[in-house]
Amino acid sequence: MVVQIPEMDFGWLIPEIVITVFAIATLLLTLLRKKNGTWFLVEAMPLIGAIIALYYTFQLWNGNLDIFNHLYTIDNFGVFFRGVVLAILILVTLLSYRYVDREDMARGEYYTLLLFGTLGMMIMVSSNNFITIFIGLELMSISIYILCGLMGGNAKSVEASLKYFLLGAFATAFLLYGMALIYGTTGMLDIREIAGYLNSGNFMATPTFMAGLALLIVGFGFKTASVPFHMWTPDVYEGAPTSITAYMATGVKAAAFGAFLRVLYTAFHPFLPGWTFMLWILAVATMTLGNLTALRQNDVKRMLAYSSIAHAGYILIAMTVGDRSLSSTVLYYLLVYSFMTIGAFAIVMILGRKGFPNTGIESYAGLAGRHPVIAAAMAVFLLSLAGIPPLAGFMGKFYVLTDAIRSGYYWLAVIGVLNSVVAVYYYLRVIMYMYFKEPEAEIGIPDFSIGSTVAIAISVAAVFYLGIFPRVFLMIAHSSTNIFM
Repeated sequence: MVVQIPEMDFGWLIPEIVITVFAIATLLLTLLRKKNGTWFLVEAMPLIGAIIALYYTFQLWNGNLDIFNHLYTIDNFGVFFRGVVLAILILVTLLSYRYVDREDMARGEYYTLLLFGTLGMMIMVSSNNFITIFIGLELMSISIYILCGLMGGNAKSVEASLKYFLLGAFATAFLLYGMALIYGTTGMLDIREIAGYLNSGNFMATPTFMAGLALLIVGFGFKTASVPFHMWTPDVYEGAPTSITAYMATGVKAAAFGAFLRVLYTAFHPFLPGWTFMLWILAVATMTLGNLTALRQNDVKRMLAYSSIAHAGYILIAMTVGDRSLSSTVLYYLLVYSFMTIGAFAIVMILGRKGFPNTGIESYAGLAGRHPVIAAAMAVFLLSLAGIPPLAGFMGKFYVLTDAIRSGYYWLAVIGVLNSVVAVYYYLRVIMYMYFKEPEAEIGIPDFSIGSTVAIAISVAAVFYLGIFPRVFLMIAHSSTNIFM
């Protein structure tokens, strides 16, 4: 028996290697720490690692090839999503500097898990093989289960971690069963080979195959917080450290939608009528329930959790369309959503103090009079989330709804517009409290740091730039989705 050793071309994996090396180095520096000065190195490692990895990720643009016996793929789609999750890592790291210290979290473990979580996201979006996608998903999920419970002595944080772990285990089981059933009926794990087999004319859909497809959608639906698989989201987002909530609401969602889009638009495109109907229902339920429940929230952090559910519904509209040439809208929306959501959670974070999170809407009353710059930044993020021009959120919703109308999904577009109108109410409610209400309680001095200031400034600039000049990013997104053509 001849054993074939796959070609080991590690040059294409430099971004992943950099993140791995920096994660291990961060852990070792934590273990070897002998004097306080070492914490500076521990805190700097994720930022330096992410910047270096981002640089090498850009070098992979247009490098279309498979490595390690087709287990890993280098293409523009993967490069785009790797760039997005690395940018999210940079912003979350900047936000975390003072916050981790304030909440008495284990700094070394925190930054190490952030790096490993990002590594999982990068792996998840860079493969056409079910095995590799699953490994990436698990690496990401395990890191975040622990990160959710890192606030020592905080019962809500521990509850969030346990709840996310238990429900995440169910979702993983659904996803794995789905992959197993697809493998059982096709004998293949590579999604391009599955697509080729389905298009060959020799395949007939069986109940087992359709059950496998349905279970895959359930598994990805959990990770993207789509209704009815969203039950964990409000409690976990509320109980987790706010920096990790921002990381989950953006990084996990971007990676999950990236892998979901790749699997659906590559392997299962021949079954378009079947899964578009399922996604249609998921999109409507996710938007509507997310927005209607957000209306009743008096806690801003919890309101943003339901808002993130609603935005998953808008992204599902773009996926429901099923037109490969329009799939770049999903990428653009995720990019826009990441900046405005991280920005909003950053404001929530800096208004809190140890033991006093100040997430109730009454804490925002009169904020514009006391801290006009913070109120203005929050207003920008909320208006963008509401879809007010010329901010990036408006362009994201505009492209999503335009794609739905172009493809004949008129009712889906109408429901999307109605949901956007509903959403404006709860975003404007917070702005009204900031600008037109008298302060009801003293919330103390905002917990500013250089890192959080830079992260908020970058997010505000991105929200304006992506809204006013969307064309260049749409072109990049379009180049990324050429893999589906």
